[in-house]
Amino acid sequence: MPSSPWRLVTIDIDGTLTLVHGWRRIAEAFGRVSLFEATRRRFLAHEIGEDEHLADLLDLANGHTIVEVEAVLAATPRLSGVSEGVRALQDLGARVALLTHNPPYVCAWYQKTFGFDDFEGTLGSVEKNGLLTRPGPVRADKLGGLLRLSERAQVPPRETVHVGDGRSDAEVFRRVGGGVAVNAPLPEVQREADVSITTTRFGDVVAAIRSLSPRA
Repeated sequence: MPSSPWRLVTIDIDGTLTLVHGWRRIAEAFGRVSLFEATRRRFLAHEIGEDEHLADLLDLANGHTIVEVEAVLAATPRLSGVSEGVRALQDLGARVALLTHNPPYVCAWYQKTFGFDDFEGTLGSVEKNGLLTRPGPVRADKLGGLLRLSERAQVPPRETVHVGDGRSDAEVFRRVGGGVAVNAPLPEVQREADVSITTTRFGDVVAAIRSLSPRA
């Protein structure tokens, strides 16, 4: 029998597992910082929506290889003890999945590196002649990803806890049994979470999850 009420834990990547936005590091590596800063500024000012912002981020890697991107991911600062924390949650009986706006090649790297059970990301980047390219419109859909993860795990949202830091994560907090905001810079995101923490250790995230009881 599981020793936790949480049978599914979903976790965001950028700003949650990472200590800096992962796409900023990609922009720095590929000489596209001004493009990153411009789309980030417009998004935070509500001048563009999530879909357009996400498309701009994916464009930062266009023309490069997945191997090049993976090298940037490996060097990106993140919370310590992620692999150990994922195993601890699994030992409690939870399936631990990534729920993110990142494309599958980024999700797959995190899954194989840290032992996540599953992931839901955003389609929109593909390889063509060995280089990344964006074939068409991009849609940010964390709520849809949540439902797909729930269906595959056969776990209802009320037995799911989500961990994240952004506006789209706040939307997920409202749909699941519990929400943990990690290093969230926006007060509205902190308010939507059941608990909000600032940390550099994934062990603190595990402790926050263990302290939560599902909402009525």
